Amino acid sequence: MVGGTGTFSPGSGHPVLAAIGRADEHVGDALELGLLTLGEVDARSALVAAQQLINRATGLVARLAARADELQVGHVDGSPSTAVWFANATGTTRGEAHRVVRVGQSAERYVRLAAAAATGAVSLDQADVIVRALDALPDEIDAETVGRAEEVLVANAGRFDALALRKLGKRILDVVAPEVGEAHEARLLAAEERSAMAAASLTLRDLGDGRTSIRGVLPTLHAEMLGKALDAYAAPGHKNANPDEADRFTTGTPSPLRRGEAFVELIEALDARDLPDVGGTNATVVVTLDLDALLRDLGVATLDTGGRISAAEARRLACSANLVPAVLGGGSEVLDLGRSQRSHSKAQRLAIAIRDKTCVTDGCDRPAHQCQVHHWTLWSAGGSTTVRDAGLLCGHHHRKVHDPRYETRRTRHPLGHTSVRFVRRPWI
Repeated sequence: MVGGTGTFSPGSGHPVLAAIGRADEHVGDALELGLLTLGEVDARSALVAAQQLINRATGLVARLAARADELQVGHVDGSPSTAVWFANATGTTRGEAHRVVRVGQSAERYVRLAAAAATGAVSLDQADVIVRALDALPDEIDAETVGRAEEVLVANAGRFDALALRKLGKRILDVVAPEVGEAHEARLLAAEERSAMAAASLTLRDLGDGRTSIRGVLPTLHAEMLGKALDAYAAPGHKNANPDEADRFTTGTPSPLRRGEAFVELIEALDARDLPDVGGTNATVVVTLDLDALLRDLGVATLDTGGRISAAEARRLACSANLVPAVLGGGSEVLDLGRSQRSHSKAQRLAIAIRDKTCVTDGCDRPAHQCQVHHWTLWSAGGSTTVRDAGLLCGHHHRKVHDPRYETRRTRHPLGHTSVRFVRRPWI
């Protein structure tokens, strides 16, 4: 057995070591049998089976790590913990090693999770998310409720990846104990928000060549508000729904560059009248230049901050100084339009977005503002334009709904809304 710091002896010939040796031999046999002979169906099956084998082996590693921690094996080289020893011995990162030990130590507390890991049904990432979610439950939650939470999370490991499981884990009490779930989530969110706001930072560094570098950390809420505003500037009409990052916004233009352009537009659109005063005046940047420079093709303008820009840039800003705010109407809108209109209204779309939050396809987290509203009962088949009979789909999955090569399977998400999976039809 070769580790990160050297070669270790196989030990005493314990049956566990012998079993691991046999498994290693079988993996070697599979590699020598010739992968190029696999067909499409067998390749899919083999890939899934191999990943489940990895999951089972990882579950074994976690249980072994917990046992090693009981034996305090780190003392062999003076390591401060079993996780540190394990990281050094195998070349694993310390964070990964601590996670393995943590999951292994949870086996006695969460027997359903341990059983799922033993069968390969749960990956290490998923197991760690589930352990963290269950450990984060309030102390006053009874064992029966914790058991139901564990059951729901383990059952959904087959349909959700670790990120989606983490989101479900944060709201698991809404599923198994709604009477206490909201209060628990409120406490967690309040703590997260305080921490995020305390860590918020922004640094502007003049590079000396007409550019300024911006680095910062924002609370997720404000980052999402900014991102949505940038998307509105970068891609009006939701042209950014393409799932391929390279093709979003404008074809051939990388997304970060397009968002950079949108950020510039957003800053220029700020109305100083809406900003607090600074130094006794509003936060307008004053551009000073001679009238001749404004009219000539060449010239320089001076900012009251000390910066300088070209007269051409100053003329451009002068042309776009006036803004027309968009004002929403104050009257109420009917959410259920029935057959009177094919497209969903803004109010309907808002209601659907609040309910679904993202593309409702399992495993897709495309946010609501990058999705389209789909009639579950097709309009062409007599469907109605309602909130109940509609859901959010990103552009990629919206095309899949109408692709005859795929069967759309609708299920109920644990949090209440409709969710879908796509299955390739074998005969097409």
